[in-house]
Amino acid sequence: MKTILVVDDTDSLRIMVKKYLAGEGFRVVTAKNGREALFVARDEKPDLILLDLMMPEMDGYDFMRTYGREAETPVILLTAKIEESDKVLGLELGADDYVTKPFGMRELTARVRAVLRRFEKAQSNAQNAVLRAGKIMLDPDAYLCQLDGQTVNLTPSEFELLKVLMRNPGRAFSRADLLDMLQGTSFEGYERTIDVHVRNLRTKIEEDASNPEYIETVYGIGYRFGRV
Repeated sequence: MKTILVVDDTDSLRIMVKKYLAGEGFRVVTAKNGREALFVARDEKPDLILLDLMMPEMDGYDFMRTYGREAETPVILLTAKIEESDKVLGLELGADDYVTKPFGMRELTARVRAVLRRFEKAQSNAQNAVLRAGKIMLDPDAYLCQLDGQTVNLTPSEFELLKVLMRNPGRAFSRADLLDMLQGTSFEGYERTIDVHVRNLRTKIEEDASNPEYIETVYGIGYRFGRV
């Protein structure tokens, strides 16, 4: 069941949209302004956000600027404003579509489903994309890792860990972050087992495991992939 976050300062609209989308099989949570929406989004991790632009305390633009740095969640704007510049700004900030008020619930539902389909397809394509950095090539579809054209034999846990790091170059992950992301794949263990897998990976892909070029240690935090 997909979770939809509805953010609008009009009580009647939130209630109407929530009731209709719930009847269409969605789980719906709500917020009355951007500031409240940040707390709800961080807690509920919605699959899609229906977002009003003009709200007190924090408007839709500021919400997108803030939350867009934290998560890649599709957004459909709910706006009464018809100026093209407003729509363009919303799209530039990361919105995927917009619906101008007043709108029909069937149209809104159709747009929700369409955006979710596009997002899921894009995610699927990204998941299967071949990753390259320096001398490393990682092909998730073929479950293949090569270093300078030579196949590197990785365990399932090592492969999944390297895939997560290569998909997010420059991002520092704590051991807990990595463990959370790898749970449910082939990965099992405690936070400190991340250190073991990193050490094993370094011996296989680094020219000098004691002076790593790819998997860097971020002291006090964890690890990051250093090559872009």
